[in-house]
Amino acid sequence: MTTTIRDESTASAYWAAVNTFCALRDVHVIADAPVGCYNLAGVAVMDYTDALPYLENFTPTSLTEKEISSSGSTARVREIIDSLHGTGKRLILVSSAESEMIGSNHAKMLEQHYPDVSYFDSNSLGDNEWQGREHALEWLHRTYDDGAEARVEPGTVSIIGPTYGCFNSPSDLAELKRLITGCGLTVRNVYPMESNTADISELKHSELIVVMYHEFGRGLADRLGRPVLQAPFGLRETSTFLERLGDLTGRQKDAARFLAREKQTTLKPLWDLWRGPQSEWFPTVKFGVVADSTYSRGLKTFLADEMGMQCLFSHDCAETDNNLVRNELAAEQPQFLFGRMPDKIYLAELGAKTRFIPAGFPGPVVRRALGTPFMGHSGTVYIIQEIVNALYDTLFNFLPISPRTDAAPGQSETVRWSPEANAILEEIVRKAPFISQISFGRELKKKAEALAIQQGNEVVTPEILQQIRQKG
Repeated sequence: MTTTIRDESTASAYWAAVNTFCALRDVHVIADAPVGCYNLAGVAVMDYTDALPYLENFTPTSLTEKEISSSGSTARVREIIDSLHGTGKRLILVSSAESEMIGSNHAKMLEQHYPDVSYFDSNSLGDNEWQGREHALEWLHRTYDDGAEARVEPGTVSIIGPTYGCFNSPSDLAELKRLITGCGLTVRNVYPMESNTADISELKHSELIVVMYHEFGRGLADRLGRPVLQAPFGLRETSTFLERLGDLTGRQKDAARFLAREKQTTLKPLWDLWRGPQSEWFPTVKFGVVADSTYSRGLKTFLADEMGMQCLFSHDCAETDNNLVRNELAAEQPQFLFGRMPDKIYLAELGAKTRFIPAGFPGPVVRRALGTPFMGHSGTVYIIQEIVNALYDTLFNFLPISPRTDAAPGQSETVRWSPEANAILEEIVRKAPFISQISFGRELKKKAEALAIQQGNEVVTPEILQQIRQKG
């Protein structure tokens, strides 16, 4: 049975390889990809997500119909390798879906003519971007680890995870570093984003490994034979994370002091908002999440389980059916939707008044500044601050402000409502965000009565309400 996939938002393993390998400072990637295929991964996506105008360590073979249909890409690959020799970079040749389809595997050619160049089969036709990142990280370890015994350096922590194309990674990485150093520990390596290939052999010398994402990184961490912690989301996870940092490194007192200080400093705005009048809104707030596993799980845990807000749905975008998301939004629109560009489009199609907050890719949103964390204690403050400020905006947008114009003729006339129309109005208003239901209902009622008068009707009927809804 054929399955139609709507608005696919998870990239292939080819993208994963490019995003992972190009993050290493001493690597140059050669992509065995056709004309145009590499542009999205190598230029547009990087520009939209990481604000990089150009990847300097990336060269495509730019396959044309000639290479794909007859000659193959070997000659073009050798030409590029010859031009890049002497740059001091490690060269990695990566397959794409198109090169895999024509069986363009260059491993034997490289072994014979260019033994210093590595070939990576991305399995672009089989794996998605998260499986691909895991595969790429483990391959790097197998290929470049020196095989020496671990010499553990006490008090050091390495972070595995940040690559290009990961949502909000600069801010979340900065928060993770802050938590680690706050406990008196040293961040030894951030891999691969702040590393060279030589640093792969250094990872095992850390006393502790922190994996930043649920989607990938754990496979490499387990290969290193060191204790592993997952980067935290929300209040409970962050407190537990700090305590475990102390326990696993023998710095329990440092961790306890830092946690106590956090409650008096970083977390103080959260407590102030919780004790203030804003907290009365929290139980009425309805939200939804469509994001990568790390963010969909984390936002649900923090906002629903800890802050008491109502989670209508929380989907891992790598697995969810976007038709389901679209139908859920049509059935009931949340006040807040943490999501991707497809979800923002669905809201626009519905004319929804939901506040959209970017929480994943794809989507043209730059997150290079360090002030937008989602993870850790700083993340809890930032997320709640965003929600409270958005609620203030919602109140403002629903103020009964009348434009300073002459009243339209006939607006002073009164019309009646049929019982059926009243029932439909109540149902529509019930689905609107709680904080705006009164103003929303008043505005809808005004539009319906104005349309009835314009059409010469004395009674608002269900047909009139239907006309207003069709107009958006």
